[in-house]
Amino acid sequence: MYELLEELLGEFSGVDYGELRYHERKAVNIAVRQGELEAANSTVYSGIGARAFHKGGWGFSSTSRPDRDSIRRTIQDAISGARASGKKESTSLGKAELARGKFGPEIDDPLSAHPFEEKLALVRATEGKVRSYPFISSTLCGYRETLDHKYIFTTDGARAEVFDSKPEFRLMGVAAANGRHVEAHESLGVTGGWKDLFKRQPDELAEAVARRAEKLLKAGHPKGERTVVILDPGIVGLLAHEAIGHTVEADFVLSGAITEGKIGQRVASELVTLVDSGPSQYGKHAGGTVLVDDEGVVTERTVVIEHGILKSYLHNRETAGLFGVRATGNARAFEYSDEPLIRMRNTYIEPGNKTLEEMISEVENGYLLKGARGGQADANAEFMFSVQEAYRIENGKLGELLRGAAISGQAFDVLQSVDAVSSEFQFDLGSGYCGKGQYAKVDAGGGYVRCKAIIGGRG
Repeated sequence: MYELLEELLGEFSGVDYGELRYHERKAVNIAVRQGELEAANSTVYSGIGARAFHKGGWGFSSTSRPDRDSIRRTIQDAISGARASGKKESTSLGKAELARGKFGPEIDDPLSAHPFEEKLALVRATEGKVRSYPFISSTLCGYRETLDHKYIFTTDGARAEVFDSKPEFRLMGVAAANGRHVEAHESLGVTGGWKDLFKRQPDELAEAVARRAEKLLKAGHPKGERTVVILDPGIVGLLAHEAIGHTVEADFVLSGAITEGKIGQRVASELVTLVDSGPSQYGKHAGGTVLVDDEGVVTERTVVIEHGILKSYLHNRETAGLFGVRATGNARAFEYSDEPLIRMRNTYIEPGNKTLEEMISEVENGYLLKGARGGQADANAEFMFSVQEAYRIENGKLGELLRGAAISGQAFDVLQSVDAVSSEFQFDLGSGYCGKGQYAKVDAGGGYVRCKAIIGGRG
């Protein structure tokens, strides 16, 4: 396949740029709910995507047939689309470090060494352990993996063979009593192998879910107020990805996101350095790790906000050309039949120099918030996220556990209020996916962050 694709690059004649991407994916999906098997799938599929660029216009086509004639027709369809959508003036793509050679993550214990039956048995056993607690009324456990193999060729020099391995494990338990129902969740997601995924054992996760649900069942609710909050790494990651990261994707910037025209301006506290990185930083195996993007660009550590100053947007080759900067390696396609879009990878706030204990001791009244549960944000960086656990802080002491909490605000205002970031760092969203017309595996995290936000509850 490598030799065939390299040969067929010559078919991109009469256009400014051509790109061929072969993608084979092996996927496993297993889910058990309430003791019943809900999903047990193992699939293998592959295909080739061809993309052409000419005078500012793109054309894209794909095929699942790997023979010479089918690929040639696919290239011609892409060229026709580019010529039809092109403009009179030629537009240049941004410069980039193009990948040549083989690329792949470090893997401890390959997923392929563990048969489907072993994975199914593990999911059944872990779900059963959570369900064994008498106060648990509903359960769900799932395992998913994607093993990718790609060849990426471009007419301007990329020649890359890329391997990837992304497993994930999820667990949910619902506790019920006296008409109350509360959920607790745990999840893992990495770029790596079996032992990389299960640094925390499934039995430990099961007990953590059950005990958290039990505690939340007895917890009260916080009152609504604007106050000091300490966000755990998962919530920091959710804020960094959903409320900030999307506003600095260059295609959204061109559509009028709140960050438009703000490069070089202060947008956060000087304690905030926010990064989106293809390589895994602060340790190995972050779930959104991408070593080469789907335009054949070697990825990098892209500093978006440096000590509070907006430094960079996230770019593909096209937007890099429009902004006159280098591509940052953020062009990603979920499958061979998808066109690459600007997507995040591992998005995080860099650690600071405080300990969590110091941060708590300095709070007179506020909350420690733990356990991101999702939410929403818009192009103006307005957000609302729900959290699993809220602990009251009074006079520097951690107090009662509360449930049903949500935080909201304008993300850049929240970042302006940051007065402490912990030295403890964690990626915590590696089991998640980002949706933007197509899925993308991402990760996010940071240190604990102390700031001001609106906490929603009752009263």
